[in-house]
Amino acid sequence: MAVHAVLLDIDGTLFTGMDPLPGSTEAIDFLQQQKIPYRFISNGTRRSRKAVLEKLKRLNLPVREDQIFTPAGAAIQYLQNHGISSCTLLATDDLKEDFINAGISLVHNAQVVIVADAGDAFTYQSVNLAFRLVIGGADLIALEKDRYWMDYAGLSLGAGAFVAGLEYASGKSSLLMGKPSPDFFRGALSSMDAEPGTTLMVGDDIITDIGGSMACGLKGALVQTGKFSSEVLERSQVKPTHVLRSIMFLPELIQRES
Repeated sequence: MAVHAVLLDIDGTLFTGMDPLPGSTEAIDFLQQQKIPYRFISNGTRRSRKAVLEKLKRLNLPVREDQIFTPAGAAIQYLQNHGISSCTLLATDDLKEDFINAGISLVHNAQVVIVADAGDAFTYQSVNLAFRLVIGGADLIALEKDRYWMDYAGLSLGAGAFVAGLEYASGKSSLLMGKPSPDFFRGALSSMDAEPGTTLMVGDDIITDIGGSMACGLKGALVQTGKFSSEVLERSQVKPTHVLRSIMFLPELIQRES
């Protein structure tokens, strides 16, 4: 399979915390030299798109904001497409800036509740407010449902645990914006005019990155960094197209498949 386009996960694939993983800069430099289009497709929902852009600049390579796809961006587009101008947002202050800058009013009693990885803002009071709104008829939107992610200090809970709790308590299902939502992958592909069959998704999560992308017809390369677990891989029904020790080996894979 020749690789004509690449989707790159960020946390656990290119970075651990704020530090680039070895080979990250070289891998993206290789894509640029080979004129292979790529997009950064992140499930992170703690930081604004601007903050993600600043983080990627640590790679010391030119990065454009339109190359970054986030669940918050997908949610904002969804609200705008449906004529929704306000929401109740459970998120960090940094992520809230994306919605405010897009003209979305953040209120405490909206008919749409959006849950991100709110970090320390996840309190009984904040989650209970979301529950009361949803049980009262508000729609529930999940920016992502990641179970956990690799932070500086180790594996840390993602938004998925809190979304699952709200779904369980309310008896309602959430609408997912980020990976593994097919629409999220399609949006990134469309921005490059890329075909699924010749596009490679590179990530550290076998479910959201690899399972989600392969279900859309992409090829999946699972990296053995970040949250990777050999036990999870062995138990999973998802079988990656490739398993890479790290992003460092992406250029070699692409050259081999050409």
